[in-house]
Amino acid sequence: MDEASAQEGIGSRRRATRTILAVDDSRTNLHVLAHRLGQLGYLVVLADRGSQALELISARGFDMVLIDRVMPEVSGLHVLQEIRGARDTSDLPVIMVSNHDDAGAAVEALQAGADDYLCGTYAFEELAARIDRILARADRMEELKRSNLALDARIAARAMELGEVRSDLATARAELERCRRG
Repeated sequence: MDEASAQEGIGSRRRATRTILAVDDSRTNLHVLAHRLGQLGYLVVLADRGSQALELISARGFDMVLIDRVMPEVSGLHVLQEIRGARDTSDLPVIMVSNHDDAGAAVEALQAGADDYLCGTYAFEELAARIDRILARADRMEELKRSNLALDARIAARAMELGEVRSDLATARAELERCRRG
């Protein structure tokens, strides 16, 4: 088996259920991206407008959003701000992409909450590596959230047990005090 086949096999097993929303006003860019990411085992949903992306995000869950910064009507930056402003999607990984090399735009996107930013021409392999890294981090964050919820539940249970023990202790003390007087 050659290296590319081995990588594709590994990627397909690892990412079979990952869904990425790709948002770009260029249908050509969307189809190329969907094809390439599909080869890596991702399910890619396409949107060619920011408003459409927001509707899709509110209707279903995605593992990540790849969004073009510059689009007509609703910009990628506005979509990002909406994602970060909603409780359900505030942690949704977002990579913003732009065809223009503009350091100010990159800073603005990162300050608005983009997890990463790619500008100018980039190699697809670079995008794939960034996606892998960000999704792995999101997995770790999700596991940490689950662990925290389990810990919170254990703390609540222990607090209830402690309250019951305190109540039993108070009852026993009152009984002891009654016995001493009696």
